[in-house]
Amino acid sequence: MLLLLAGFYGGTFLLSLLVRHKKENVDGYMVSSGRVGFGIAAASMTATWIWAASFYAAASSGYTYGLSGAIHYGLWGALMILFIFPFGLRFRQLAPNAHTLGELIHARHGSSSQLILAFSNLLGSAISLMVNFTAAGALVAVLSPLSFTHGVLIAGFGVLSYTLWSGFRASILTDFAQLVCMMAVAVIIIPWILFSLGGPSVLAEGMSRLTAEQADFFSRTAILEQGAPFFVAVLAYAIGNQTIAQRLFAVRQDLIKPTFITATIGYGAVVIGLGMLGLMALLIGVVPADGDLNNIIPQMASGYLPPVLIALFFILVIGSLSSTADSDLSALSAIMMTDVYGKNIAKGRPDPRKMLLLGRITMIVATMIGLILASFSLDILVMLVFVGALWGAIVFPVISSCYWGRVTNTAFTAAVLGGLALFTIARFELLPMDGVIGLLFELIAAVGGGVVLGLMTFAFFGRTAGMAVGVIMTLVLAWYFAGFLGDYTVLLASLTAYGASTIICVALSLMSKEEFDFALIPQRVQRFQKSDSTQAAE
Repeated sequence: MLLLLAGFYGGTFLLSLLVRHKKENVDGYMVSSGRVGFGIAAASMTATWIWAASFYAAASSGYTYGLSGAIHYGLWGALMILFIFPFGLRFRQLAPNAHTLGELIHARHGSSSQLILAFSNLLGSAISLMVNFTAAGALVAVLSPLSFTHGVLIAGFGVLSYTLWSGFRASILTDFAQLVCMMAVAVIIIPWILFSLGGPSVLAEGMSRLTAEQADFFSRTAILEQGAPFFVAVLAYAIGNQTIAQRLFAVRQDLIKPTFITATIGYGAVVIGLGMLGLMALLIGVVPADGDLNNIIPQMASGYLPPVLIALFFILVIGSLSSTADSDLSALSAIMMTDVYGKNIAKGRPDPRKMLLLGRITMIVATMIGLILASFSLDILVMLVFVGALWGAIVFPVISSCYWGRVTNTAFTAAVLGGLALFTIARFELLPMDGVIGLLFELIAAVGGGVVLGLMTFAFFGRTAGMAVGVIMTLVLAWYFAGFLGDYTVLLASLTAYGASTIICVALSLMSKEEFDFALIPQRVQRFQKSDSTQAAE
């Protein structure tokens, strides 16, 4: 195990030396050249989206919800990659030289809105680091004599070692190598486990172990407790997560569409397959070690794979969590360098050397925080949905700010804070979710559901179709949710974040008579160093 870990992280570190510059450039450190080619970009996008949760939470979903559970995680995650690219084209059109989405929002609204977005990303990426390090600890603890703590520490310092010097360039280059390994290993391991169990016939015999809901491919329980909350959460991830925005601003503008379509297919194929491992475990009666669903995949690997394939499986999971962890470190450093220091402390006149130093210090501190949080060994699936719901409050304010000139800084700020406040009340049931209060939250959630479906329609079919779908679905969901959704706290809270932020944003924007000139954004968002290096991988 130690040799595998040393080989993986040592090899990745040596690979990162290929893009190391003696005199680092801050723009290259955050978004490479801004002209990254199709192959590297698509691989990096796919590898970043396939993270530890794609293994553990997909398997947990298949084990908990049966036939449809394995599909819910991979399918909705893949579709969210597809749905985001039209908005990504708009972000890139408005601010072709941006490093973070917060930088675009700063040019549109000012510091308060930008810092709200930056803070949500700092929180979300820190939790993402925790999730990936937690997965590493669980994997190492099950497959070796090493402890959970050993696995967490090795993964944390291993990822930091190859990301610290070259930042985003190291992240996308190693993503490419890691994805090639992940896909090759997944194609071998999943069928091998299936036939080690005895083939499809053994799984068919295990159907008797399923409850009625688990055996129903269209299970309402699976949809309301897993499919719908995750569907809502990953849209927020796609809009709010700096790791996604960073790749939008790094890839060549004309390659955004094919990059995201390719990532959609790659992600869906790998993750749905991994979700099937959880379903297989359920059908053959596997009991998670210590009652922890995070142990399902390591148990399946250790029980049904020969030693060589266990080693390959180990590299597969370590590669997936490392590819996302290094992206989180790059995202966190870019946020601190650009949103905190560049735009607020230095007021648009930063010292490039101080920016680089701050970026590297951020990576070190973030790794320490991620390691500390990972020591709590929290449930990965719960954390995933929770963070996605938090980001749900920013989705409508961000997107509307990029299309509608009347959205003001006050509207943006109040919408996000109001959405977060009502989300917190619903998620932790600070007020009883029944009677008049419960009905009010259910109606706000109905607006949130209409917003989610309306935004997706708007992305591909335009404003008129998007508004029509949004209004119609809000009315339909209001009738369906009334007196019912309060029993599904996670979904209620997630949709409340969307609905509340939308209502507040629209109401305050309609009260304003200002009309923003979007031509000002590219003038306000420029590179920090004019002599930007173009030596990055393309």
